[in-house]
Order: sequence, then structure tokens, then C-alpha cells
Amino acid sequence: MGILSRNLLHLRATSVLAASVIAIPVLLSACSSSPSAKSGNTAAVKANWTTFFKGSTPAAKKISLLQDGSKFASYIEAQAKSAEARAVSVKVKSVRFTSNTTAKVSYEILIGGTTGLPSASGTAVLEGTTWKVSDTSFCALLSLESAKVSGCPG
Repeated sequence: MGILSRNLLHLRATSVLAASVIAIPVLLSACSSSPSAKSGNTAAVKANWTTFFKGSTPAAKKISLLQDGSKFASYIEAQAKSAEARAVSVKVKSVRFTSNTTAKVSYEILIGGTTGLPSASGTAVLEGTTWKVSDTSFCALLSLESAKVSGCPG
């Protein structure tokens, strides 16, 4: 192998090594941002579900945290006046993302601090930049009460 061939081979190896040295930190930073983004989303889902189900949360805030919340505004506003509804809270047990815009939420509903519904599951949806309680999860809970609410199927 001549000097020119060895120099070209060395130059190629150096170029590949240099490209790898540059690419590795970029790839690592892309990979490392994913868990923090996911944990940030998990925190947002938990916080928004907790706020939505907290009895003392104003109706307008609840409406903003429910998918298509305006469809359920009259029901949520009426419930906000109920002493029983003010005693409700939720404990989110886990959040598992099923896509970039949906997550499965495992939770329990508390009434006056006592477990009322121990093993519930629902879906959070990303609308814009806000993780919201899905309308299907909300309607499923209402069906447990046999409540007929405009905006829910059936």
C-alpha cells in the first residue's frame, strides 16, 4: 500500500472517528431528553387529573381540563354547587403513555378522604399543550352514577 493510499485510509478513519465523536453527544442528548419530557408529561397528567377531580376546583378550571369540556359545562357547573361533589378527590396511581397524545391513567376516587372507587382507569389526552381528562373517561364515570349528560353517548 502506497503512502497516498495509507494517508487516504487514515483520513477516512479520522473523518469517521470525528463524525462519531460529534454525533455521540447529539444522540445522547436526544435520548436523554426523552425521559425528562416523559416525566414532565407524567407530572402534568397527574396534576391535571388531581385538579379536575378536586371538589374545590372552580367549574371553569374543570371545564378547561376536560376534553371538549364546553360540551359538559352546564353539568360541571351544577355539580360545583353540590356539597357531595366538593368532597371528591382523586389519587393517581400510574400514568402509562400509549402514544404522543394519549395516556392510560390508573386512579382511585376518594370521597371525604375515604376510597369510593378503588380501581378506576381512564385516558388522558393531549389537546394543544394541555393534558386533559378524556371525555370518554368522564362519561364512563357518569354512567356509573346512571347520569344522563348531554355530550355523553347513550
